[in-house]
Amino acid sequence: MNVANLQLQGLLMAVASINEVLVSKGLLSSEEIDLALRKAEADLTAEERMTEDLSHSNRDAACFPIRLLMAANRAASDKGTFSDLSRKVSANKERHADRV
Repeated sequence: MNVANLQLQGLLMAVASINEVLVSKGLLSSEEIDLALRKAEADLTAEERMTEDLSHSNRDAACFPIRLLMAANRAASDKGTFSDLSRKVSANKERHADRV
C-alpha cells in the first residue's frame, strides 16, 4: 500500500477521534459536526471543476474523507477500524453518487 494512503488513514482516524472528544466534552454536538461535514461535502461538490472535469469515481474519491468522517461521527463510540468505516462509506456510495 502507498505510504501516503497510510498517512491519510491515520489522519482521518485522528480527526474522527478529535471529533468524538469534542462531542464528549460538549463543545459540539454530533449533529453540528455532521452539519459541518455535509457543508464541506456540498461546497466541494459544488466546485465547477468537480462537476465538469472529474469522473464520478474521482468525485467519490475526493469526497471519501468527508464521508468517512461522517460515518465515524454517526458510529461514535463503536466506529471500529478504518476498514469498517470504509465499508460503511462504500455501502452508502450510491446514495451519495446521485447527489454529485
